[in-house]
Amino acid sequence: MNNPKPRKILRQSLANRFVHWTTALSVLLLIITGLGQLPLYTRYNVTKLPGAEWLGDYFITINLHYLAAFGLLFAATFHIVYAFARKEFDIFPRKGDMKESYQIIKAMLTKGQEPPSDKYLAEQRVAYLFIVLSLLLLIVTGLIKTLKNVPGVDFSHSLLYWNTALHNIGTVLIIFGVIGHLAAFLLKENRPLLPGMFTGSISWEYVKHRHTLWYAKLLRNGEINETNHDDESKIQSGVNSKSTSV
Repeated sequence: MNNPKPRKILRQSLANRFVHWTTALSVLLLIITGLGQLPLYTRYNVTKLPGAEWLGDYFITINLHYLAAFGLLFAATFHIVYAFARKEFDIFPRKGDMKESYQIIKAMLTKGQEPPSDKYLAEQRVAYLFIVLSLLLLIVTGLIKTLKNVPGVDFSHSLLYWNTALHNIGTVLIIFGVIGHLAAFLLKENRPLLPGMFTGSISWEYVKHRHTLWYAKLLRNGEINETNHDDESKIQSGVNSKSTSV
């Protein structure tokens, strides 16, 4: 109770968190309902589990699949418009990200020195690119699969065959992407980033230690003031000390 309140820096705005969780929930629902179209759940008796009967109902899963697809399209459109309107391109890939990602992963595994990082680690920007390309593949092929059901629209059997194959490949890629995204938090160095996707803020000390380029940019732009925050910490510590002595 006598320790000063931990200092935080806003890393994920409300808009970013909205896009992240809308995308996450939409992708999760797309995967669940998409597998139901095969139909895997009936074949492997998953539908016999309590509360899982609906997974074998084609009309329920297809309607939920369309609903999730709409959510994904909305989140993707909002993300692109918001990023360009606000000129926030921190998460967009940069030249040299692959090499820097290797250096970061190597440093984490060997307890070595990481290269200085911006708001997002190079490996996060690479992962973002992988997820975006996988989702783009799913969206394009999914739209074609939807258009083929529209009266008057006629696609060749060859196109539909390859479109379905690419849609399935996209599904596998996004599943691997989600697993990799979650697995990143098994590494101790990445765990302090997790609260940012819920509250929006992460530790001031963590930013100063690991995101040195971003930290310097925040200071340079006047978005944070290190001296003032240090003074606040000292004042708070002094107040707590007096309270304890009394």
